[in-house]
Amino acid sequence: MQEIVSQFQQIMSSTSGAVFVVIAITAVAHLIAKILLAGLLRSTRLSRTALDDNLVEAVQTPLLYFVWLLGLSWAVDIIDASNELPIFSFADDVTRVGVIVLLAWALVRIIRGVEAVYIERTHTAGEESRVDESTATAIAKLLRMAVLITAGLIIMQALGYSISGVLAFGGVGGIAVGFAAQDLLSNFFGALTIHLDRPFKVGDWIRSPDKEIEGTVEHIGWRVTRIRTFDMRPLYVPNATFTKIAVENPSRMLNRRIYETVGVRYDDASVLEKIVADVEAMLRDHEAIDKGRTLMVNFNAFGASSLDFFVYCFTHTKVWTEYHQIKQDVLFKIYRIVEQHGGDIAYPTTRVQLENINPAPEA
Repeated sequence: MQEIVSQFQQIMSSTSGAVFVVIAITAVAHLIAKILLAGLLRSTRLSRTALDDNLVEAVQTPLLYFVWLLGLSWAVDIIDASNELPIFSFADDVTRVGVIVLLAWALVRIIRGVEAVYIERTHTAGEESRVDESTATAIAKLLRMAVLITAGLIIMQALGYSISGVLAFGGVGGIAVGFAAQDLLSNFFGALTIHLDRPFKVGDWIRSPDKEIEGTVEHIGWRVTRIRTFDMRPLYVPNATFTKIAVENPSRMLNRRIYETVGVRYDDASVLEKIVADVEAMLRDHEAIDKGRTLMVNFNAFGASSLDFFVYCFTHTKVWTEYHQIKQDVLFKIYRIVEQHGGDIAYPTTRVQLENINPAPEA
């Protein structure tokens, strides 16, 4: 040990000047790179898009570390060239691994920056653009995972390990894991299906006629999707379920429908035609009703105790609370129209008719 220390001191005394010059050059190069990157970042911030800003910010720190990695590698080469020691035999491997790590780090930061820019755009864009927010997050996660796995394999190759053996072992192990974790894999591919097909996104109100699933989507994970039901309970649904059931997405409806049947008394048959015409005119004048959709008011049935006509129309709004306010207003106006014509809303009644039967004459 003392011999190695003495040799190291001897090397340092003979090469200290060159090493000092290399470190000084590296420090100057670091300063110049920092200034250039800062100027480039100021220039990109003047542009309209934030994508170039995030790109420069993503590569800034890894690039500055890369300058120091090259400088230190150069200094180690100078020391090793003067007098070879086993302690410096791994310098090249460390340099290669460092370059791979810095490159993977930069790529991960770029992916995260692009993801942040895209999500910010979807928050400020129209409603149609926000559909892809969860998909962007999923794709970014997959890309980061791919970068890290690739970097790990390249590092193993750089250190002398056989990638083919690792891949072969991974293939055999993957088959075993696939049989042991079928549910986990089915949920994973279910999540991919959700992100690719986009039947719903975070914030949507969904329901399934096949299952007792209804509520607002809060989170789409790789195994389960969390839904907040209308009684504020969290509902965790395995993603594989969504590949087997029908899912309705009321959040994407274009309008809300009013479809009601109104019954008036049989005594009001003489004014029924006027009532139907006035109700239709009222709906066509109502500012909350979409005239571009189907609008119908027709007498359609002789009920057991009423003459029935139906009202069929659509509101402009899709908001549930606003829809019920509009529907209430429409129903009140229908009732007033019926009253104006001297009619009334029918309710179940039974009429008993007694015939006058003459009694038989007494003998």
